[in-house]
Amino acid sequence: MMNKNILSKLLLVLIATFTLISCETESSYEDDVPSIANIAVSNANFSVLEAAAVQGGVAVVLSNNNPNDPSGDYTVFAPTNDAFARLGLNEESLGVLQTSFLTNTLLYHVSNGNLLDASINDGGTSASVLGINRRFIDRGNDTYINGSKILATNISASNGTVHVIDKVMIATGVDIVQSAIALQSAQVFKSPELSFLVEAVIYADLAGALTASAGSPSFTVFAPTDQAFKDLGTALGLTFTVPADIRQLPKDLVATVLLNHVIGNNGKFTSELNGGTVTPLGGDDLTLGAFTNGTLTVTGQGNSQAANMVIPDVQTTNGIVHVIDRVLLPNLN
Repeated sequence: MMNKNILSKLLLVLIATFTLISCETESSYEDDVPSIANIAVSNANFSVLEAAAVQGGVAVVLSNNNPNDPSGDYTVFAPTNDAFARLGLNEESLGVLQTSFLTNTLLYHVSNGNLLDASINDGGTSASVLGINRRFIDRGNDTYINGSKILATNISASNGTVHVIDKVMIATGVDIVQSAIALQSAQVFKSPELSFLVEAVIYADLAGALTASAGSPSFTVFAPTDQAFKDLGTALGLTFTVPADIRQLPKDLVATVLLNHVIGNNGKFTSELNGGTVTPLGGDDLTLGAFTNGTLTVTGQGNSQAANMVIPDVQTTNGIVHVIDRVLLPNLN
């Protein structure tokens, strides 16, 4: 029969060996789990996000633990290549964006700590690391963060969690007027945009009404591109070459047309809009098309063709802006 002392020593050796193997296995498992940045690197569907993270200077941040949260983790809502393509962006064209805007846009997709999908509820909010809240919306069987559909959830990383979304989220951190001025002054794209809209708002004396102040209302705004205004000039038999050309039109007409683009309904993302008619602050009812692939068309009573959303769901401090490709006309007859 084996001596009790020998048996005890053998058991201790077995326990120690088992513990060592367990620790090595756990350590090996942790080493095998990629960081959030490495998930983007290893997945071809996130190649544009990877390039954006490098250009925007956040790749290193998302490769390491989060120093600003006790868990050491981040939660990232990761746009796919198709999400960037909706804005006309790919790895080669990211250079059209100002780096500071790109950096802030990426950080708007990041939260401190782990936010698993069990904690994502309709009507709830989550703060980005920029301090700007995003909100969650249930629509049918789908869940959205702002206007972006969540395609996949709870992808584990060594430094947090990744959820996949179908549209890039944008927040300006300023009000509607200042957001338009940021585009007009090339703070977003390196080429100016919404220059005609800014000129029209100033000409029609509407800047004050769309500027945020304490207790100011929140709006949904359809913002026509520069090309949309140029096309309007052509339709009216005029030539709109530079923004000041909008002043060829009577000021009261410009004001009526602009107010035809503003809805006072607390600022709605595409995920909160439905087909049908909506009443703007001025002009005539607008018709929203069916909610399709995350956007809706919008038509004014004076339009023969619907406007498409070029850049939907831009969050400002006093509303949501949807950039469109056509000026929405009231019935001018």
